[in-house]
Parts: sequence; structure tokens; C-alpha cells
Amino acid sequence: MSPTARSARRALRRSAVALVTFGVLVAGGGTAYGVLGVELDDLSLDDLSLDRLTREDDPEDVRVEPVEPLTVAPPVDPPADRPAPEPPAEEPAPPPVLAPGDTGVEVRELQARLAQLAWFAPMTTGTYGPGTRTAVHGFQEKRGFEATGVVDRRTWRRLVTMSVEPTRAQLFNEPGPRLLGPGDDSRAVREVEARLRQIAWFFGDVDDVYDARTAEAVKGFQAKRAIPVTGEVDRRTLDLLEGMTGEPTADSLANRPYDPADGAPLDPRCLSVARALCIDKSTHSLRWVVDGKVRSGVDVRFGSAELPTREGVFSVYRKSRDHVSSLYDTPMPYAMFFSGGQAVHYSPDFAANGYNGASHGCVNVRDHSAVAALFDQVPLGTRVVVHRS
Repeated sequence: MSPTARSARRALRRSAVALVTFGVLVAGGGTAYGVLGVELDDLSLDDLSLDRLTREDDPEDVRVEPVEPLTVAPPVDPPADRPAPEPPAEEPAPPPVLAPGDTGVEVRELQARLAQLAWFAPMTTGTYGPGTRTAVHGFQEKRGFEATGVVDRRTWRRLVTMSVEPTRAQLFNEPGPRLLGPGDDSRAVREVEARLRQIAWFFGDVDDVYDARTAEAVKGFQAKRAIPVTGEVDRRTLDLLEGMTGEPTADSLANRPYDPADGAPLDPRCLSVARALCIDKSTHSLRWVVDGKVRSGVDVRFGSAELPTREGVFSVYRKSRDHVSSLYDTPMPYAMFFSGGQAVHYSPDFAANGYNGASHGCVNVRDHSAVAALFDQVPLGTRVVVHRS
């Protein structure tokens, strides 16, 4: 055999070794390919040994078959009619805490807490009826919640933070333990009489003796608020009375002429003009000042934390004797507007519920005759000073 033929045969053997080795590796992965015209699945390991492949056989013993090219199957698209995966289901809305039709102690607690905030009559029923739904709706609307009349978790959390745990007497409309009653003689009696006088249940001078006048005034107050009528002061009676009245001043306790500001000094800005409505948030008072002297004064109530009464120096720019709010559809008699929609006006709610509530930003007056007289005395352009002493 010539050197040239020998070299060609060696090269052919090396190619065959490489191709068969590739076939072995592929076969190890689970797929057999035909290499050099041999089906690998039909060969034993001895047939695939390198010694067998590299020994120098006669060239006539070697046949080279054409090798089929390897092909890779293209990726298969999913069937076009396969349904798209459905989106995850939305979490169901949490159930209400309390809703119309519910009954029981939980409803009594709801009603008692609403009563503390003057949204419900103090007498609890334990039944979530129309009155309770109306009270819840009003409470939600006042706070900017979705007003459904149904107590959800957000409504309940806010109500709990704004009220205190009701007593058993409040839950079941029972008289509570006596705090004050006939025969008592103390300064606490004088303070109760002074508060009752603020809301026209007690008349005349106040003193330290709990007598028949005091008991009759307490009975009238209790009957009006639909709580057990005993003529004695229990915790619920005192809480309602304190919620509707201001802290008695030294003047009122001493039977001196009433000063709603309790001697607090006038803001200097009220003294630099001929006329001013001097409104003090610290003492909940409005004083009508003319030429530096106080002509009259009344108790007032302001907006809530959500709707505060603005502070600063303003002037009366509009007056409306029989005004009705276009925003809240509530009466605002003797309205004297000084800042946008905020005005000094009479408030029947303030007269009925006292400080156990708030305005929508206006300055509420509960003395009807006093604000009616003031309305006739205050001209347009009068300075209004809202401040804290």
C-alpha cells in the first residue's frame, strides 16, 4: 500500500472514530442515530471499542455509508383553542360587624356608643331598626365614610375611638348608682344646678343644697333625654348634662351676671375698631364689643377636627335671617357670614345637645333670643376676630 493510500485510510479511521463516539454519547441520552451505516442499537460495546475501530484492516473491509444530517424538531405551539387561564377570584368583602335586623347586646352597645355622640336616643332597644340605621348613616356621612347605614369594621373602629365603654345601666336602661340626690349639700350640687340653668331646666340662684327644685329640674332633664326618671343624678345623667353644657364659670356659680368668657381678656384686635365680634375658641364664647366695651356675650360651639372653624381676622360680608344651608340642607337662622360658607348663626342642635356635637365649621349660638338681637345690631363690614385666649 502506498504512503498516500495509507494516510488516507488513517484519516478515514479517525473520522469514523469521532462520528461513532458522537453516536455513543447521543445514544446515552436515549436516542440512537445511524452512523457509518450502522444502527447503534444493534452494536455491542465490543463493536464500539477504539481498538476495533483503529486496527489496520484491509481497505476493502471498510464501507463508508452516507450520514444523514441531524435535525431538531421545531417548538410546538399550544393548541389555539386552549382556554386562557382564568384570573384569580377577588377576595370577598368582609362581612359587616352589625347590620339592620341584628339583635342582642352588641346592638345595645352600638346604640349606647351612638347615644354618647348624640346620634341616638339614650334608651337602647337591642334591635337594629330604622332608627339605628339612620344614626349609623349620619355618623358615617359626617366622617366622609361610605354612608350605608351598615356598621363595617372601619365604622366600628372610629366609633369605638370616639366613645367609652357603656356601663350595664346604659346598655339595659337601668338607673345607675346614685351620685347626687335629695338631702345632699356640696359644691357638686351647685355645679349641677348651674349646668341645668344653662339649658333652662333650673331657674333662680344656685346653691349647695339638693332640694325639691333640684330634683324637679333633674327629672325634667331625664325625661326629655328618655333615660330612667329618678330625680337623682347617676353617671349617665351627669355625662349627658356635662356633654350639653359648658363648665360653669365663677360668675355663674356666684350668681353674678353671666360672662361666657369667664373674665378672659379681649384680643387686642377687637379693641382697635369701633365694632367687633370677638370669638374665643378657648372659652367657647362670643362677645359683642362696641368702642372697646363688651355689650353682650353668648356661649358658642365650633367645627369638628375634620371641619374646623377658621381662625384669623375677617368681616361680616353677608347676612341672611332665614338662611338654609345649600350644602347640608339644614336651617341656619340669623346667619352672619364672615369666611366663605362659615357664619355665626343660631343652632337648634346646639340648643338641644349642647357641646355633645359640633358644627360643620360655623360658629353655633344656642341662645335664640340673644342671637336674634345680635343679628339686628351687627352691620355689614363688622370685624370678626376668631382666636384663642
